[in-house]
Amino acid sequence: QVQLVESGGGLVQAGGSLRLSCAASGSILSITAMGWYRQAPGKQRELVATIISGGSTNYADSVKGRFTISRDNAKNTVYLQMNSLKPEDTAVYYCNFNVRTYGSSWHRAYWGQGTQVTVSS
Repeated sequence: QVQLVESGGGLVQAGGSLRLSCAASGSILSITAMGWYRQAPGKQRELVATIISGGSTNYADSVKGRFTISRDNAKNTVYLQMNSLKPEDTAVYYCNFNVRTYGSSWHRAYWGQGTQVTVSS
């Protein structure tokens, strides 16, 4: 099927930067939307940013101007550049791809395993 592997999380001081990556592999015919979500302890998972195949992006208000999402279609990879990090950005970050596999008639969502981002004050 399809596997999503994330990397790039870690511990950083407030004001610092991190870059997350998420690469998909498997029997992939096409990918429409790619996105990043996050879940802090005791909170619901929330949208951080999305990017569709045409390149249009969408961001949560809380990260606008600080985070940048981008994609490399040739590598089936999405990136999240996070600058000016704040303690409230601390969460597990998950990537999400909308994938159509060979032999399938439609797209479905796949999730990464999650990567921890911790921002210290």
